[in-house]
Amino acid sequence: MKTNIIGIFKEEDVLVSALKKIKAQNIDITEVFTPYPIHEVFKIMKRKTKFQLATFFFAALGCVGTYVFVYWASVISYPLTYGGKPHNSWPSFIIIAFVTTIATAILLSVITFFVKSRMYPGKKPNIVDKRITDNAFVVLIETKEEQTQDEIENINSILKNVGAVEVIQN
Repeated sequence: MKTNIIGIFKEEDVLVSALKKIKAQNIDITEVFTPYPIHEVFKIMKRKTKFQLATFFFAALGCVGTYVFVYWASVISYPLTYGGKPHNSWPSFIIIAFVTTIATAILLSVITFFVKSRMYPGKKPNIVDKRITDNAFVVLIETKEEQTQDEIENINSILKNVGAVEVIQN
């Protein structure tokens, strides 16, 4: 029988030390929910993400796309000679390229985040415990089909011993 074991912690330091102890016991932690990002949790969980690489790619795409558009608009499509400047005056393109690079990277990163997180309007949230968004730190451990009741009880006792104020099994 597959169940979820939820350990609720009140303090960040207790959570971080508990995660280290749980990982040392070779227990697979499914997810950790915190009210704010904790960098130590990312290191302990060893989650790999390519989000930074995607944002860099979006920024490069925005910069190159902006430069190509501004070059096309001022040199090919509608060249105007003013003040004796050459048509391809790249120093005047820098500010426009900089601003649109940032705007493109932000917009496409936000869209990527929502798509990757499967967040869309009208979706019902899967909230493990209501205290996650307020002040609680929650560790979620999904048990496997082949685990015995003694192993599940062992995980519950480990969570209590490492500082969980409450352990819920559902």
